[in-house]
Amino acid sequence: MAEKYVIGLDYGTLSGRAILVNAENGRTVAQSVKNYTHGVLEKSLPDGTPLPAAWALTVPADYLEVLTETIPKLLAQSGVKAENIVGIGLDVTASTFLPVDRDGMPLCEKEEYAARPHAWMKLWKHHAAQPQAERMTALARERNEDFLQWYGGTVNAEWTLPKLLQIAEEDPEICREADCFMEAGDWLVMRLTGERTRSMCIAGYKLQYRKAWEPSGSAAGYPGRSYLSGLSPLLADIVEEKLGGYPLEPGEAAGGLTEAMAERLGLLPGTPVAAAAIDAHAAVPGVGISRPRELLMVLGTSCCAMLCSEQAAVVPGIFGMVKDGILPGYYGYEAGQSSVGDTFDWFVRNCVPESYVREAGNAGTEIHRYLTEKAALLRAGESGLLALDWWNGNRSCLADANLKGMILGLDLATKPEHIYRALIESCAYGMRTIMEAFEAGGVKVERVYACGGIAKKNPLMMQIYADVLNREIRIGSSDQSSALGAAMFGAVAAGVYPAVTEAAESMGHVEEYSYRPVPENVGVYRRLYEEYSVLHDYFGCGGNDVMKRIRCLW
Repeated sequence: MAEKYVIGLDYGTLSGRAILVNAENGRTVAQSVKNYTHGVLEKSLPDGTPLPAAWALTVPADYLEVLTETIPKLLAQSGVKAENIVGIGLDVTASTFLPVDRDGMPLCEKEEYAARPHAWMKLWKHHAAQPQAERMTALARERNEDFLQWYGGTVNAEWTLPKLLQIAEEDPEICREADCFMEAGDWLVMRLTGERTRSMCIAGYKLQYRKAWEPSGSAAGYPGRSYLSGLSPLLADIVEEKLGGYPLEPGEAAGGLTEAMAERLGLLPGTPVAAAAIDAHAAVPGVGISRPRELLMVLGTSCCAMLCSEQAAVVPGIFGMVKDGILPGYYGYEAGQSSVGDTFDWFVRNCVPESYVREAGNAGTEIHRYLTEKAALLRAGESGLLALDWWNGNRSCLADANLKGMILGLDLATKPEHIYRALIESCAYGMRTIMEAFEAGGVKVERVYACGGIAKKNPLMMQIYADVLNREIRIGSSDQSSALGAAMFGAVAAGVYPAVTEAAESMGHVEEYSYRPVPENVGVYRRLYEEYSVLHDYFGCGGNDVMKRIRCLW
């Protein structure tokens, strides 16, 4: 019997990647990566139109290029025939969405809207809707809206609805002219299948769509019309008119590959395509997690903390809790940090002296590795520094994009490796804050996993995480855990497995090694974490709003 293969596509912040996977054992036989041609638009549109601060857009056509360039390369690399490829799955950073016309054409591709920023695809890291998010939180609290408690008690600027409110207020014509606002994952599925569907995973976490379940007792659906109309008249009917479509669960088939797209990709028409998922959520089965109480840290430009539980609990400051949102039969919790890898990149681009760059070059290594090697020579606490990990705002547990990073303890003896290590430690402290919030809310953590490029490439960082969390950390064996999880969704959509949990057990794997806490480091980091918590609450919980006040001086 011929072997069966599935394709998993993972769309990140800066690039998209595709892998071809054996559907029986999860072995990757080919992979390809495509950097987005235009990257992230933060300063201006392609035509030079300037963008305000805190904007982050991208070009829809770049996402299609990933499909048309990577999938043919998979076939060429592997020699696998199209008839042996039985399913396709994909995941995307979220909320990343765009306005389209009735044919699915992005409005930014129309000449009359090309210079209108709100016509473009907004990335998850678009934080310019923070004022709208704060007003949405205030109104939801005033009205005692039921949905808010299951999303950490605060509306986050990264979600879809605050961004839609920003469009309605700043460019109402775009809001009116859009036939539909589509998440990038749903739009890609539509381009593959010709079917306009909606992912329950994305709708649940980024659009606050809820299934009917106990103990909530609330009706299924999105936040109600009266709440949305209270935000803006343009949002009153937006659910029915521009967000419609019954959400499909992870692994559910959205349709089959169209003849036109099959010809472009070199695949067979009708090949099943699974409903889209969020990248971090796809990584959970990607590392082989099929049970509750197992926390996954997806470490990349940002960090997502994913956890499933048998029970529904109100956990302050999380990003969301959705029934069946990650694994079937469980309540799926999401939390995270807005900046991890981005923090280290910022430091290297702006704060490292030229002499270090030369030394790294002379040593035949790149600057991140060089700084890591020097930071590894320091003992826990030796840098004398303490940092707050809010370089791109705080996602959890404060949900405040206006917060900024901080480094305490700098003096004339401070070196770049001291700061680099302090930044790593701060990310670990932020993750410990999240884990403690889960457990305080009654959602237990029995095992900890990590995946992503950082988890595979930076032993120092993973050891620091193990020491700070005082937990053993297991590492996903795949270099592309999210893409592997997406491939699993494709396998379920194709009928190879009856559910995602079964696919995870057969196709997901972890490395033989793990990172265990070093007792002497655990004690040092316990004391440092206590100091971090003092700073966290002082600057983040209203003790001193200086970070926000100084932003108003210019």
